[in-house]
Amino acid sequence: MKVGFIGLGTMGASMALNVRSAGYELVVNDLRREAAAPHLKAGAVWADSARKVAEASDVVFTSLPGPREVEAVALAEDGLLAGMRRGTAWFDLSTNSPTLVRRLHERFAAKGLAMLDSPVSGGPAGARTRKLALWVGGDRAVFDLHKPVLDAIGDQAAYIGPISAGTVAKLVHNCAGYAIQAALAEVFTMGVKAGMEPLALWSAVRQGAVGRKRAFDRLAEQFLPAKFEPAAFSLRLAHKDVTLATELARELGVPMRIANLTHSEMTEALNRGWAERDSRVFMLLQEERAGVTIKVPPAAIQEVLDRG
Repeated sequence: MKVGFIGLGTMGASMALNVRSAGYELVVNDLRREAAAPHLKAGAVWADSARKVAEASDVVFTSLPGPREVEAVALAEDGLLAGMRRGTAWFDLSTNSPTLVRRLHERFAAKGLAMLDSPVSGGPAGARTRKLALWVGGDRAVFDLHKPVLDAIGDQAAYIGPISAGTVAKLVHNCAGYAIQAALAEVFTMGVKAGMEPLALWSAVRQGAVGRKRAFDRLAEQFLPAKFEPAAFSLRLAHKDVTLATELARELGVPMRIANLTHSEMTEALNRGWAERDSRVFMLLQEERAGVTIKVPPAAIQEVLDRG
């Protein structure tokens, strides 16, 4: 299988080298030819355009900055759509727009071409060491056929649903991560301004209930199974804790926008009469606003947890 790779930046350069190291013939392209120097030294072949990469390849991977660049590489006169042969596949590793992904999928499918969204997570270090998650949306049979190549890029390549599912998962993951960081910035500045030494504070809280468990694993306890009784820790007591924290912040003059929003959510849940339900029950308010109901069978949750 001859592999094409377009986009040899911070992530793409290492991913493409790992494909070559796995023994695949490799055709590469980037806006800067000098970016391909390590790949050419390793035996890859240069192509002058996305179209020429597509013409020479059985499967093409792209790793690009964003939707605008992906669309240009896909649909330009010298782009992928113009060069791919019927029956070949394109995996986009970029963090993209689900709307654009679905539109491109339709355009490519009309010509008998498979397009799958396959964003990655693991950062530059993961790209170098192949410690990457790949979340793939699209045709399951195409995923299965190309699984060995995907395994050359990352150690956690997973099919997760129809087209755009990978991109949605990536946006959920990244947005959650930065929201958590914003909340941590709030509470840590409050803690330091209250007199704690930063290293001692960090060392302490990472051993607490939240610190000891992976962030997304906690969703399996109440939110995913929609099981808020009996309470592991009541909303009434959790509301008291957040009240005390926000009061301390006001005394210290520390802005706490995210914490205050959380307090407001918990207060609304109290006003619903949910005081003795589990403290996470306020998350149901967002389900109501979004018009969705989330309830996953416990056995299915445990199956995912057992996979590690």
